[in-house]
Amino acid sequence: MRHSQIIDHNALKFNQLSIVTLTTLGFILNAPVLPAFVSLVLIGGSLTPRLALFKLLYRHAILRLGLMRSHIVEEASAPHEFAQLLGGLVLGSGVAFLFLGSEVTGWALAWIVIFLALANLLFGFCAGCFIYFQLGRLGLPGFTPNASHPTPVSKQEGE
Repeated sequence: MRHSQIIDHNALKFNQLSIVTLTTLGFILNAPVLPAFVSLVLIGGSLTPRLALFKLLYRHAILRLGLMRSHIVEEASAPHEFAQLLGGLVLGSGVAFLFLGSEVTGWALAWIVIFLALANLLFGFCAGCFIYFQLGRLGLPGFTPNASHPTPVSKQEGE
């Protein structure tokens, strides 16, 4: 496989849970600052993965407290990073609409991100990864057309 890396799928799930929780809370409290924060975290973590705040929180707090265990697999990270960037951009666009006074459009874009993160969290369907692979099938440079099946690397942490 091209560019395979070691990925903790539970870190991805924690990332999705953080997106859903904070963005939904922003909607409930009518606090656009929360989805704005999530958007910045997603975009920043996509551009500089070592600064991905939700993944850092997962690694340095959630795992250490034993609230979740690692689920390490070997697969390409690019589709996940693309999906995160895409989600951050859509959410950021929604926040821009919110700050410009178009609440219906802004919250609608936020809810699209919430539903897509939930689809990934609950059903394992990553819409951003799907788009990434379709762009690869179209032959766009930088995109890989082959969806791969994750390969387990080791036993889950704590077992």
